[in-house]
Amino acid sequence: MGTLEGGKLDGRVALITGAGQGVGQGVAFALARQGMAIAVAGRTESKLIDTAEQIRAFGGTAEPVVCDIADPDAIAAAVDRTVRAFGGVDILVNNASFNPLGPLLDLKPAVLEKAYRSGPLAALHAMQLVHPIMKERGGGSIVNMVTSAAVRWDASGYGGYASTKEALRSLTRTAASEWGVDGIRVNAIAPHALSPGLKWWTEKNPEEAAEFVQTIPLRRIGDPEEDIGRAVAWIVSDDARYLTGATIPLDGGQARWA
Repeated sequence: MGTLEGGKLDGRVALITGAGQGVGQGVAFALARQGMAIAVAGRTESKLIDTAEQIRAFGGTAEPVVCDIADPDAIAAAVDRTVRAFGGVDILVNNASFNPLGPLLDLKPAVLEKAYRSGPLAALHAMQLVHPIMKERGGGSIVNMVTSAAVRWDASGYGGYASTKEALRSLTRTAASEWGVDGIRVNAIAPHALSPGLKWWTEKNPEEAAEFVQTIPLRRIGDPEEDIGRAVAWIVSDDARYLTGATIPLDGGQARWA
């Protein structure tokens, strides 16, 4: 897909963290193709500029926004820049995070604290900042990225990572309950997609990666734009206007959510 489709999301504004690569970039591409203006946020300016240029190349609208989500002031500055560039925020996608992996006995408190600062705490801060903006504009939609590692058949090595994402799932459900009256929908998705991190892991662990793919009923890893981004485009559209407080697995049917 190399053109601007336009349509259901024309004229709306999205702020997407971690949008310079991987899943965040795929979501940025998918929303931009539907006519949204995209604030491409992340830490590495060169990646943000490249993503914005690719969006503009197919006729979309994008602005690179350098932002370290572990810094509350940087998050506030990113929201402010988005509003100054595009007039508001209609969609927030909390995608960026630091994900600690490894056995619990090896998990250092400082590492877990960093994960919480860049994960649920950063997402909550961004949600709090965009709430009054969305409310004034008549509503909006927030999508938080979580993980199926929390319901993995073997959780070994995923405790720190899963705990931060489960905290974000809880915040998602609470925000949906409290902010629905303001016209703001809040949902979470648990994706499997070929992000740079997963690609690195696959290359380092080819046999385990092959076994992992075999546990996915659809027998493949998702594409960041085609499988994840386009699903997010539906979630934030008016077609899904009655959907809020949900966790949606975009993982090819692998995880079993209770």
